[in-house]
Amino acid sequence: MGKNMIATITSKGQITIPASARKNLGLNPGSRIDFIINDSDHLEMIPVSCSVKQLKGMVPKSDRKLSLDEMDNAIAAGASQ
Repeated sequence: MGKNMIATITSKGQITIPASARKNLGLNPGSRIDFIINDSDHLEMIPVSCSVKQLKGMVPKSDRKLSLDEMDNAIAAGASQ
């Protein structure tokens, strides 16, 4: 089970996400969050965006270079599915 963290709601309906939660989820100023109430009536907070810099390295580099035609064919094949 996860760590229990408590936050207080302000009169404007705002909360401060605890620093340890922000760090764990990789949240920074401007990060977007999706709030979901699940079937157990619990609130789930899910980050929905990340910067392009965070995407770097997620897909391994290819061993060979692709031609523009090969890239176009791959895009067309993916779009038709």
